[in-house]
Amino acid sequence: MSASRRQLLSGAMLTALTGCGARGPGGSRRGGPPAPAATGRGRPGSGPVDGPPATVFAGRSAVSGLPSRAAIVARYGGLAPHGWGLHLPGTVSTLPSADKVLALTFDACGGPGGNGYDHGLVTTLRRYGVPATLFLNARWIDANRPVFAALAADPLFEIGNHGTRHRPLSTTGRSAYGIPGTRDCGEVFDEVAGNHARLTALLGTPPRFFRPGTAFCDDVAVRIVGELDETVVAFAVNGDGGATFTPAQVTSALLTAPAGAIVIGHLNHPGRGTARGVAAALPRLLGAGFRFVHLPAPTAGSRLR
Repeated sequence: MSASRRQLLSGAMLTALTGCGARGPGGSRRGGPPAPAATGRGRPGSGPVDGPPATVFAGRSAVSGLPSRAAIVARYGGLAPHGWGLHLPGTVSTLPSADKVLALTFDACGGPGGNGYDHGLVTTLRRYGVPATLFLNARWIDANRPVFAALAADPLFEIGNHGTRHRPLSTTGRSAYGIPGTRDCGEVFDEVAGNHARLTALLGTPPRFFRPGTAFCDDVAVRIVGELDETVVAFAVNGDGGATFTPAQVTSALLTAPAGAIVIGHLNHPGRGTARGVAAALPRLLGAGFRFVHLPAPTAGSRLR
């Protein structure tokens, strides 16, 4: 593996996912953002959104078969986390295949500065018939209901859960890249189950996959996500540096992605480099024999190795 490719892949794991929040480090992956810091008890963020999540915040799961908030707090509230980061046991960042396959995932994070819609990116995916998993935050859904309906109706796209308030998923109040995390197991439940209920109501079926705000989580939170019948999805390749990459950088990231990688990008920042970079990379990857797939049902072979 070349030095430049190693730099691309390793740097992707440490970049601030600036496309996923109202605040960010303001630089690209190559700028070397500061390490996410542990905090005390961070502020809880914006108030609850309207709709299905309100029934979840009341302390009872709005989705049949899922444990209640009280049950989650009772089961996990006394556990101390031992891991924090982008990739932990129980998360998925690669596909269970060594074939020339890639899985594209795009986050829409919502909130101030994050409610945009990259129509050009979605048009490109449709032009080439390339499937993708779209991780949508509750705030973005609320701001883009007609667009959401069109995306949800398109079999090319699977809709994933990107949280209710776009928080790093912590059981102790840790922050990532200046974004306060959830403060305890109850808030982890709210962050996941709120948008889970919303998506289930809108789609008619529950989401299978969850990506935390900033993609950071701790190991206890990963277990809670599993209790709510979702799997935390990380990534192997950062495709757009939190929507900070130039088109050429996005193209390079995709063209150097190893077989079996899950690639992260963003669809909430039109005008950045994501759409043009993807448009330049897809025909070359398809011409080289790569296939694009949806995320498979989690199995032992698809867990992070």
